[in-house]
Amino acid sequence: MSNWAVEFFGPQLQTKDGMKPTAEALAGKTRVGIYFSAHWCPPCRGFTPVLSEFYNDVEEEDSSALALIFASSDSDNSSFEEYYGTMPFFAVPFSATDKIQALGSRFGVRGIPSLIILDAADGSVKDADGRSTVAAAKGVPSKALAKW
Repeated sequence: MSNWAVEFFGPQLQTKDGMKPTAEALAGKTRVGIYFSAHWCPPCRGFTPVLSEFYNDVEEEDSSALALIFASSDSDNSSFEEYYGTMPFFAVPFSATDKIQALGSRFGVRGIPSLIILDAADGSVKDADGRSTVAAAKGVPSKALAKW
């Protein structure tokens, strides 16, 4: 993985085990998904459990296949922490609002929830509408992974 990930997400990602260097957290992954979402968004709260289950299934099948990173649109840290607590993946630290805003601009995010899938080798876009791809896979991760 090149340094694109540090440029996009910053030097560290929030994990369930605390902060971790971005390159270390994403090492060995073949795809990286950026999940733009917020606790105050009803469609997000509906999609997050679907995405979390999808991610857990992918992890069981092939832990190198995908890393997901939550990019929050929450308005305060406590809302971020509460919502992130329901997710099994990484997050851009809430304090890194500049990185989150830059990601939204870079990928033309106009609404949430939004899931962008990138090639982990170079950061190129593999799927600009990962949300639809996950929904269409209907609980069969291999269908989505084949597209990516």
